[in-house]
Amino acid sequence: MGFPPAPHIRAGQVAYSLYNSRPVAQDVESNAGHDLVNQMISAGKQPKGCYFLGKDHIQQIFNPAETGGISRRDFMIVSSASLGLAAGLSGCRDAGAERAPARNFTVTSLLGTSPFYIAHRGSGDTWPEHTALAYASAVDYGVKAIEISVCATSDGVLICHHDTNTLRLTGEDLEIAEQPYERISQLRNDATKWLGPKAPTQPLPRLADVLDRFAASHVIFIEDKQSTNTDALLDLMDSYPDSRNHFVWKQTSSSSTRLKASARGYRTWGYFDAGSADTFDKYAPNHDFLGLYHAAPDSEMTALMTYGKPVIVWEVHTRWMRERLLRLGVRGIMCSNIPYVTSDIAHSTSDEFATGIRSPGDLPWTINWALQPRIQPETESIRLDDGSEFSYTMGSLCPVPASDYSINYEVRWPEAMPPNGGQIGIAFGLRDDTPYRPNFAESPAGYHLMIDGKGTLALSSRVVRGNAAEVIASSMSQAPREGQWLKFTVRVAAGGIRCSRVDSGVSSFAVADETHRGGYFVLCKGYNGRQPVEFRSVSVAR
Repeated sequence: MGFPPAPHIRAGQVAYSLYNSRPVAQDVESNAGHDLVNQMISAGKQPKGCYFLGKDHIQQIFNPAETGGISRRDFMIVSSASLGLAAGLSGCRDAGAERAPARNFTVTSLLGTSPFYIAHRGSGDTWPEHTALAYASAVDYGVKAIEISVCATSDGVLICHHDTNTLRLTGEDLEIAEQPYERISQLRNDATKWLGPKAPTQPLPRLADVLDRFAASHVIFIEDKQSTNTDALLDLMDSYPDSRNHFVWKQTSSSSTRLKASARGYRTWGYFDAGSADTFDKYAPNHDFLGLYHAAPDSEMTALMTYGKPVIVWEVHTRWMRERLLRLGVRGIMCSNIPYVTSDIAHSTSDEFATGIRSPGDLPWTINWALQPRIQPETESIRLDDGSEFSYTMGSLCPVPASDYSINYEVRWPEAMPPNGGQIGIAFGLRDDTPYRPNFAESPAGYHLMIDGKGTLALSSRVVRGNAAEVIASSMSQAPREGQWLKFTVRVAAGGIRCSRVDSGVSSFAVADETHRGGYFVLCKGYNGRQPVEFRSVSVAR
């Protein structure tokens, strides 16, 4: 996709990152910013500045001297992959240019897209779940539909929250149904365990405030988590114009609340857990849309599709899962990681550990808040300290080119050396972001480069999933010391791979092997044990 240049952008303007609000490009008329200048484009009426076309999105550019900084309301970002930008963008326009028409996504227009995406909890892998920030950010990114969970306070105020208790997200053990709204309004959702220590805490939004903003323009999949608020929730939905074309009633497949929703003209989505295929015949005919948990086997996915209704699978965090669902014929993807899953390109070329916020696509090998490694902005590093063998996908930097690239990284044992034979390093050349752990035979095909406590550097290859990996090249280097940062470069090029340790002189080897040329890589702690591992300065040079 090509865009015309915008040579009149003034030096000193700053492009702000969506995820951390830190400058990512300055002085756009300098030599370093020349390529950015040639990608400046317009996206509607602009009071100041223009927009920067990033790898997967458009970012508005501001002059901080004129605007006094940047606020979330001033920030605009939309997906270039999903909005068909080529037809409507033609260089930076004058500040008086007319705004694009207001969006009006309906259930019908959503179904006209294949696949179609719904922001699960507002894309909870990217922004604090079920908050106004999450919903607004997902919508600004370009999604047509968001999913909202609803609970009622003791005085009848409907709020957006998945759990009926506030402990998991606020740290306070309160049943929402037993607390007045005044008490709930004092709480803040805290997703720092999942998103990183600098993720902003956010209030629990009132449902009416969220619907006032999005009910007329987007599709809302809405669920009463307490199952006691059917009439109140339907009454509120009814108060919005053209509500039957914007709301979908969401509930477990066996819930009887669908009867009232259907009677008022709303379409319903009934969802099934994995392993519940024996209930499909009983409940699938009752709903307009059918849902299934992502862990369900392929056989259950295909069985549910035989009912001839759109199937929506939740919750999708990764690209490999998206591809699996599309191969099976699933059309609806309720996604927790919208910026990452809806694109197929790298969001960056270097880690953003310094921001204290996890980048989209960076995920532990299993989706579990308790297993998210600690992002350490003070040392610009990430700490893998789970007691088991562990890996962390660097999806924000993937896919790398199919050939001719380098991966650079530093790694250390900060507190104690590993058990005998314990190794750390990276796996690379992976076809997709399927979880990979070096010592698990069920990991996908790929390479892993690991170093042990004695300094042995070994490159292994797993040719077929289900087989053990075999060492294809190795060398001895200086034995690591506790707390010492070890620095590595892996160079992949036509004809082979060169692996180098460069922190203490240079220790390297080359191997003529082209078996794996996938675009994904992961950070690895290859042993069971509490000795933590830290990575920093992870980057890809193309």
